Amino acid sequence: MIDIGAKIKTTRLKLGLTQEELAARTELSKGFISQLERNLTSPSIATLGDILEALGTDLASFFSTADTNEKIVFTPDDMFVKTDDELHSSICWLVPNAQKNALEPILVDIAPGGSTEEDDPHEGEEFGYILSGAVTLIVGGRKLRLRKGDSFCFKPVETHYIVNGSKREARLIWVSTPPSF
Repeated sequence: MIDIGAKIKTTRLKLGLTQEELAARTELSKGFISQLERNLTSPSIATLGDILEALGTDLASFFSTADTNEKIVFTPDDMFVKTDDELHSSICWLVPNAQKNALEPILVDIAPGGSTEEDDPHEGEEFGYILSGAVTLIVGGRKLRLRKGDSFCFKPVETHYIVNGSKREARLIWVSTPPSF
């Protein structure tokens, strides 16, 4: 069962509206909105329709449970690994079908002497965290050395990739926005 008051409050807060602002948009009192959000009163269907219109939604969307079925937790069975024998590295997509998301997290393993593919400049941002080993991040003409526990974050306006010049395997989490791997 849907908690109408809580869902109205959550929707209102997501939009950055105060109770007063919602009340003004619906020609209702702030007190009524407050009581509604605390489930101390119930709106008529017409009033609920007016409130939802002011919140940029409608009855069908408001009562839809589609969002609650969105997959949130991913296990190793959900993940996909691509191994590149030529570059001596592998990429594990931690969130399958990340193209629908704003970001794409991957787990990268790079053997000694290996590297990732060169990534061309693109919109967005890149973030990474070195879980083990040591790598060199190449961004344009810069070579940046990173060790276990280091992280990186940059706007990918130049060609970029990672090289493992050490004698041990390196592992890192790499997150790209928008998805580009």
